[in-house]
Amino acid sequence: MPPSPAPFYPAPVRRRWPRIVLGLAVLFALAYFFLPQFEAWLAPHEAVPRTVTARGDLAADEQSTIELFEKARDSVVYISTAQRVRDVWTRNVFTVPRGTGSGFVWDDAGHVVTNFHVIDGAAQATVKLADGRDYPAALVGASPAHDIAVLKIGVGFKRPPPVPIGTSHDLKVGQKVFAIGNPFGLDWTLTSGIVSALDRSLPNERGGPPIEHLIQTDASINPGNSGGPLLDSAGRLIGINTAIYSPSGASAGIGFAVPVDTVMRVVPQLIATGRYIRPALGIEADDTLNQRLVGATGIAGVFVLRVLPGSAAEKAGLTGVRMTAAGIEAGDIILAVDGKPVESLPKLLARLDDYQVGDTVTLSVRQGEVTRDVKLTLQPGA
Repeated sequence: MPPSPAPFYPAPVRRRWPRIVLGLAVLFALAYFFLPQFEAWLAPHEAVPRTVTARGDLAADEQSTIELFEKARDSVVYISTAQRVRDVWTRNVFTVPRGTGSGFVWDDAGHVVTNFHVIDGAAQATVKLADGRDYPAALVGASPAHDIAVLKIGVGFKRPPPVPIGTSHDLKVGQKVFAIGNPFGLDWTLTSGIVSALDRSLPNERGGPPIEHLIQTDASINPGNSGGPLLDSAGRLIGINTAIYSPSGASAGIGFAVPVDTVMRVVPQLIATGRYIRPALGIEADDTLNQRLVGATGIAGVFVLRVLPGSAAEKAGLTGVRMTAAGIEAGDIILAVDGKPVESLPKLLARLDDYQVGDTVTLSVRQGEVTRDVKLTLQPGA
């Protein structure tokens, strides 16, 4: 028998499309990657000027902010201070820079208002105006309790304009505010924000009662802003930027300003007499002991320890602690001034600071279980 034919198997078909697709993908990727280089090589090597897009008018709030800054700028000053140091080897005394701060022009007589801590400990201060002129400054007076100081410069001609004065008793949380100053030595810097809170208090770094009635703002306030003006949207002075709350030392969105109502009471006295005389009742009280008595009795007020002879408090009939045969007899407890509570001695001092010497106030006074109203004319403090 003839041999059987070998089985026939057709040759396998080679599918080329996967390789074609892969090659096209690689070519596309290379072209995409090198296309900008090819375009740059083929493009003419000439800079084509761009057409400026018309901006249009500034927004109304932008324009008002620009106008506010331009009007207020000339009333703001740059303050640099220096101190004297003695070389331990040669014993020679020389002057070195101490720090910088801000301030503002108060009147046409050359008075400049700033923070007390800006010039505290300085041997000399120089005031630079917005037009570049420098003047040596003399200290007129200061009130460390309010962190306010007044300097004077001798401007003979082209005097800078005083800053317009506003009010702070009618401020509302949410109002726009603007701060102008020299943070970190960057002169005439404008920041903006709102009134974040009112009637804040801060410990006084130099001792004594806390600084009360402060305005809190989120406008950026940094070292060097101290002493500069805080303005409302009308460009009026509503406060002096005085402190920041910041763990890092830079602005954290919480700044504080001494209200202009306080400035209006303090600055005229500093100009006239060189010091601020606080209105007083003529009593003696102790804050540490007062806190203990408030905690022990549950009565929030100021416990009068002693009434000074011949004082306004004595004339009004207030009494202090007395020694009797039965032991110690408590004196009067002041609960309020003109209806405003005074739960501590610092709060009482802050309430009295809203008045002037010679003003008459009504005290709510408790003696035992009886509460009475006492009218008293404020006297000069010590």
